[in-house]
Amino acid sequence: MKRQVLVFRHFGNKGYSLFACLGREVVCSVLSVATLTYASAESVSTHPVVTDSASMTTAREMMLEEVSVTGSRTPLTKSQAARMVTVLDRRDIAQAPVQSINDLLKYAVGVDVRQRGPIGAQTDISIRGGTSEQIILLLNGINICDPQTGHNAMDLPVDLSEIVRIEVLEGPSGRVYGSSSLVGAINIVTRPDSETSANVTLEGGSYGYGKVSARANLKQKAWNNQLSAGYSRSDGYSRSKAGTLNTDFSGSKAFYQGQFESNDVNINWHLGIADKGWGSSTSYASPKWQADDQYEHTTKIYSAIQAETHCGKLRLMPSIYWNQNYDRYEGYRDQPEKMKYNYNRTDVYGVNLSSYFDWVAGRTAFGAEIRNEDLVGGNLGEPLSQTHHIKGTDRDYTLGVNRTNISGYLEHNLLLEHLTVSAGLVAVKNTWSNMNMSIYPGIDLSYRPNSNWKLHASYNTSLRMPSFTEMYYKLQGYQADPHLKPEEMQAVETGFTFHSSLFTFNTALWYHHGKNMIDWIMDTSKGTEAVWQSVNHTKINSLGLELGTTFFIRNSRFAMNYSYIHQDKVQEEHIVSQYALEYLRHKLTATADVPLTKRLTLGLHFRWQDRVGQYTDFDGAVHDYEPYALLDARLTWLQNKWKIYAEATNLLDKRYHDYGLVEQPGRWIIVGTSIRL
Repeated sequence: MKRQVLVFRHFGNKGYSLFACLGREVVCSVLSVATLTYASAESVSTHPVVTDSASMTTAREMMLEEVSVTGSRTPLTKSQAARMVTVLDRRDIAQAPVQSINDLLKYAVGVDVRQRGPIGAQTDISIRGGTSEQIILLLNGINICDPQTGHNAMDLPVDLSEIVRIEVLEGPSGRVYGSSSLVGAINIVTRPDSETSANVTLEGGSYGYGKVSARANLKQKAWNNQLSAGYSRSDGYSRSKAGTLNTDFSGSKAFYQGQFESNDVNINWHLGIADKGWGSSTSYASPKWQADDQYEHTTKIYSAIQAETHCGKLRLMPSIYWNQNYDRYEGYRDQPEKMKYNYNRTDVYGVNLSSYFDWVAGRTAFGAEIRNEDLVGGNLGEPLSQTHHIKGTDRDYTLGVNRTNISGYLEHNLLLEHLTVSAGLVAVKNTWSNMNMSIYPGIDLSYRPNSNWKLHASYNTSLRMPSFTEMYYKLQGYQADPHLKPEEMQAVETGFTFHSSLFTFNTALWYHHGKNMIDWIMDTSKGTEAVWQSVNHTKINSLGLELGTTFFIRNSRFAMNYSYIHQDKVQEEHIVSQYALEYLRHKLTATADVPLTKRLTLGLHFRWQDRVGQYTDFDGAVHDYEPYALLDARLTWLQNKWKIYAEATNLLDKRYHDYGLVEQPGRWIIVGTSIRL
């Protein structure tokens, strides 16, 4: 006998609704669309907690269509959580004309992406006027920040096709992520495919660009294992004065992730490696040191295992991880006799235990983490009592530094039908410089008068320890200070979100007060004697406004977002900042996804930026950054098992500077195909 199928499209909220499902096959039909929209939650909770019996029925309903992202220490549904998070989902990733996570983040209005090379070769990522050192980067919730420097943080082992979503948490996040999350966090979420499958992708394009990648997944009952690998390369788009390529790159990556799911526990693990070398052009050059053919090579290894229990009143979420980073920097490419190569290796070990439980007053979370950061190098740190050989060379690591960060947190969530209050604190102690235990509190509020409106407000604080490069780098025009103080930040934010079936609109107004802010500055009045120095700025106050809207016309989707930032730090005459005082005052993004036919889709992405700041050329002349506008496009022909696409970045061939002396590439065209087996 064929069962009658009932398609379940909405929630009736009636006590007798269950009886309509008896004896039938039930299909839950839900469409989830998100384009740089706000969402908030860590994971979908099947047992949301309320504190008043009148709200019990409504609050305990499972919102199946909600996206679950990290916005607090405890898992809350999207509709309940108070913290606002920007989400780039699978649809954003699939339709954007990008080849790397770095490029994808350009379309997040609160994120500043500054490249020293094309297609993610080397990129600095910052949030809300901060620097690349002031954000925390996570892979599936695991901190993968490199304490040596934030410049190479985006050397990731995962391919865009493996990413479920990217979550951007703007503003200080010490209560959620501990130290390093001074102005925000970026969490990259990957998951194995839901069924046994295989994918192959081939690409080619301008400037000798080529890429090949493959992914295979094996699903067996409760077990799921997936392995991917890829290789990409390019000749680059510029040459040095000597006529050699100086923005070329090549690299390989591999990523294995596994999953075990049962009624009592979920276990996830990953192991990845990213190996890449690229021409750094004039990335770190100065009037005193006019090198235009620098080179850098990095190898990064990531490993972690995580678990979450589902039995008993106390839920436990332990994790353990190890990350290792190798870095070789060549001031003069292939000329070690002219300048010795800089070698550094960092090892980061971490153990984290998070937990939460429900009780009559709400949901309470607590936990702790121990993270050890160890560096050995040739030009960073203090003299080692015992040297270590540098593999593949005739040299030794002679310097090093080690520090341990210990943190503990406590958070409570009060959940009512229309109101969420999430408050907590993190206590941090670092062994570096005999730092005392410091406490950083925060509170988030969300009020939902009805299903269309959501108002939010928050106060949060955080800190960041200086990187090892900021403390010890002292070569070729750079002079670091090993006695830098930790940066500290306080922030307030308020805003609202309105959404309907046709469009969404959101806005946020925020204020950041930072003290002991770290930056590299140069006094250009010293002429050829000028050097970059790492210093603590006394204070920087930032005020920002963000606006965004997304609307739908039939099957087409349109979005527009705008961000404005003002910092009131007064810069001294002749002082040029490398990071902290170079921020995007204006950023405007607009996207349009339009289906031209049943199979063919056109995606257009526009970005206009106006940066505050200056850079100095080799003649010592100081230049202001000029505003620029870029248009990217992508055409995709999609079949059931394969797709072909053509895309163009910087379609109008605009020449511009976004990071010092490094001129950015013009028009870049790529064609590719992806086959699913």
